[in-house]
Amino acid sequence: MQYCRTGKPIQVEAMARGPLYHPDYRPLFSGHETFPLRYSWLKKTYDAVSAAKDELNNKAIFLGDDAIARFGVGKNMVGSMRHWASSCGVIAEEPSSGQLTTTQLGDFLFGSKGVDPYLEHPASLWLFHWQLCAGKISRGLKTTWYWAFNHYAGSIFKRDDFVDGLMKFSEARGWQRISRMTIQRDVECFVRTYETKPIGIKGGVEESLESALAELGLVRGIKGHFQLVRVPKRSLPNEVFAYALNSFWNQYGSTRTLSFEAVAYEPGSPGRIFLLNETELAERLLAMETVTGGAIRWSETAGLKQILRERTLSEDEALQLVSRAYVVDTNGKGD
Repeated sequence: MQYCRTGKPIQVEAMARGPLYHPDYRPLFSGHETFPLRYSWLKKTYDAVSAAKDELNNKAIFLGDDAIARFGVGKNMVGSMRHWASSCGVIAEEPSSGQLTTTQLGDFLFGSKGVDPYLEHPASLWLFHWQLCAGKISRGLKTTWYWAFNHYAGSIFKRDDFVDGLMKFSEARGWQRISRMTIQRDVECFVRTYETKPIGIKGGVEESLESALAELGLVRGIKGHFQLVRVPKRSLPNEVFAYALNSFWNQYGSTRTLSFEAVAYEPGSPGRIFLLNETELAERLLAMETVTGGAIRWSETAGLKQILRERTLSEDEALQLVSRAYVVDTNGKGD
C-alpha cells in the first residue's frame, strides 16, 4: 500500500513483496507472553547474557527457578524478556552452537562503554523500533509489527481491524495453524507497546506510558480507536535515520541508487517504519550528505529524485554515526 501526496492510500498490487512474502518466512505472533517491552528489561537481559557468554548451554540462564531469582520476575516475564532482547537485536543465538551472545548493537548501548545503558535518550528507542519493524527473518521478524507499519492501508484502526487484516493475510499466505486468539493477543500487545494514552486528571505521564516505545508517539488512542501518527518526528535523530537507511539499502539490494519513492513507500523502508510524510523525508534525505560524510547523498536531476550511495557503511561505521546523536554539548543538551 502506498500513500499519495494527499495522504490517501493507493492500492498497488506490486507491493506484494517484502519479508512476509518470502517463501521461507515463518510467522511470529508470540513470544512476548502478552507483556509489552519494559524499560529495564533489555539492560538486565544483556547483562545476564554477557556474564554467561563463556558458559556452555548458556540459554539455561532463562530456565528454572534460578531465572526467576536472577531477573526478579515471574517465569512468563523471563521468557518475555528474552524475546524482546532478541527481537530488538540486543542478544542473538548462534545458529551452529545455540549459544546466546550479545550483539554489536547491544554492546554499543549496554556494554562497558555503552552510550545509553538506562535508555535515557530517544535515539535508543528509535533504534529498537527499527529493529522490531524492519528486522531480519533470521532472528524472527515480528509479523504484526512489520505488517502494521509496512502493509496496513489506513491510519485509523480498531484492534479488530488489525486482527481481521492479519487473519486474511495469514490465510492468503497459506500459514497453517494460526488462530484468531493468538493474533488477538499479539495485536493487544502491539497496541500496548506503542499506545500513548491521553493524560487524565487521575493519571500522570508515567501512567500514560506503559511501554518504553510509547514515548515515540507512533500510536495514539482516540476513544476506542487508534491512530498511526504521521507527524514530524522531532525526537528522531538524523543519525538514526542514516543507520536505518543504510540497513534498508543493504536488504533492498546492491544498487548504487534508490528512488525517493522506494525510501518513502517500499516495505521495510525508513519512510514507512518511521511514519514520515514526504516533506520530512525529503528534508532528512537532503541532510544525509553531511550526516554520512558524503557516503550517502541526495540527487535531483531532470525532476528525478534519488539517493546515491558512494559506499556501503559497515555496521560498526553506522553505529559510529549513531553515537553522535548521544553527544552532550556544554549546555547539557544533545547535539
